[in-house]
Amino acid sequence: MPVQSLAELVRFARLNSPFYQELYSHLPDQVTELTDLPVVPQAEFWRANSPRENRLLTAPLQEAVVFRSGGTTGSPKFSCYTRAEWREFTSAFGAGLVNAGLRPGHRVADLFYAGDLYASFTFILDSLHRSPVANVRLPLGGATPWESTAATLEEFRVEVVAGTPTTLCALAERLTAAGRTLPDVELLFFGGECLFGDQLPLLGKAFPNAEARSLGYASVDAGLLGEAVPGGDPRVHRAFVPHTAVEILDDEDAPVEDTGVPGRLVVTDLRRRLMPVLRYPAGDRAEWVDREAGVFRILGRAEEGVRVGPVSLYTEDVHDIVRGADTADEITGLQLVIRRQDGRDGLVLRLATGEPTDRHGALGAAVAAAVLAQRPAYTGAADAGHVNPLTVEWARHQDLAVNSRSGKLVRVVDERPHS
Repeated sequence: MPVQSLAELVRFARLNSPFYQELYSHLPDQVTELTDLPVVPQAEFWRANSPRENRLLTAPLQEAVVFRSGGTTGSPKFSCYTRAEWREFTSAFGAGLVNAGLRPGHRVADLFYAGDLYASFTFILDSLHRSPVANVRLPLGGATPWESTAATLEEFRVEVVAGTPTTLCALAERLTAAGRTLPDVELLFFGGECLFGDQLPLLGKAFPNAEARSLGYASVDAGLLGEAVPGGDPRVHRAFVPHTAVEILDDEDAPVEDTGVPGRLVVTDLRRRLMPVLRYPAGDRAEWVDREAGVFRILGRAEEGVRVGPVSLYTEDVHDIVRGADTADEITGLQLVIRRQDGRDGLVLRLATGEPTDRHGALGAAVAAAVLAQRPAYTGAADAGHVNPLTVEWARHQDLAVNSRSGKLVRVVDERPHS
């Protein structure tokens, strides 16, 4: 499927998607500039994209692959790709793996997770399959017992191991505890979450000859976001031109043009038609490194969602859960705070009320229990030692973090070191 002009894609979406027809009802018939379009409101986007009575898709769901995006178990989010769209998605990402360091003949172990409509395992395997360089693919998955994984890596003298940082570190911890190393591994391809500097010593012990690199930047809902850029900073990526158009927007949704100015990352996919993605917030903050070349640096999660270790949560979902647990309407504000302690990420629910007292302890416990009941993956990750347990802290509303320029409430506060 060729890249479409923006005008044609907008015309097609307005004609065939009730959601976009309503969203763009105030626009002129011809739209040629991205900035003429509103940024997609995520809550409305996902409400329209339900499995039944769908108002987002441009055609009946008759030929597609369906994956689950992040979100609570009570409010799942599904992303659909036609056969052609998935092929193009994985082909483009597979070509980007060469920039990440994939070489002809590399033996690659895919340790991402499969099943329950998750995309990462299938996505990486298909991207390797469609990469322009020959490679040997070993689809191990992330749930295989570590002894079996280690034995396969040794038996095939695997040179590249791909997985989330959580999976890679868990395997490294098991290997070092057993006094074993895998010296044949040259590359650790990570994706799905940030890799922090305090994780590198552990990886170095288990994989003494390996370099950790981003395998690229993509998500099942937003699609292609950025290919890896060789260099010392794994946060730096280059937009997948001409497949997608990447923007960085400030708090007022105006495009950021200057280098080094943070904003939220928004993507438009110029090939995807079944489930159009037009000025869709990717959920991350970023800054331009070279705007003309489409090179940007990822700075962490934006307000639409957070990722704590291997667990994704949407802020809108968490807000709904908190509102449901707060039957007396005592909570006047909420921020999701991500902190890193003892080498692990952890989520803190910062709840605001008029004047916090000891009696709020029971309410805080009820809120935390409600969130964990709707997001059991967090409890599992905490029990496995991958993330710190969820905690609650109370504050006055005036003490909540706000944007220094606009005064708007910051819904996600990422206190992890990003240097």
